Amino acid sequence: MGSNRVARFSVSMPSALAEQLDAMVVDRGLANRSQAIAEMVRNELVEHGARMGSEEIAGTITLVYNHRRPNLQARLTRVQHDHHEWIISTLHVHLDHENCLEVLVVRGPADAIRALSDSLVSAKGVKHGRLAVTTTGRAFPG
Repeated sequence: MGSNRVARFSVSMPSALAEQLDAMVVDRGLANRSQAIAEMVRNELVEHGARMGSEEIAGTITLVYNHRRPNLQARLTRVQHDHHEWIISTLHVHLDHENCLEVLVVRGPADAIRALSDSLVSAKGVKHGRLAVTTTGRAFPG
């Protein structure tokens, strides 16, 4: 995994799709198609690793909820304390008089992080929640 060698391969796609790819390369300021495709592959590998098994991942769990909902804040806090080994940091923001935004920075086995996210997002009273995953960086050379 520590090698910086480049593997070359050919990709065939409909010309309209290639034109959209070229436009995205320009819009995003990428050097070329190869850089764009490598980025897309890395993104898919991170997502795949998060869906499959217990590979270590990092990410954020974002929650929006009404803090006045009876017992909700206590339940969310209890779940977080029960899984403190996966939670690196938290940010709590008061959006208005009732709604709060909470962001948990997490790191650990993908299956444990998904279970933690599911238990928080599914808590009755959470208006919206989402797990966003990324890599710890160890899986990718360079």
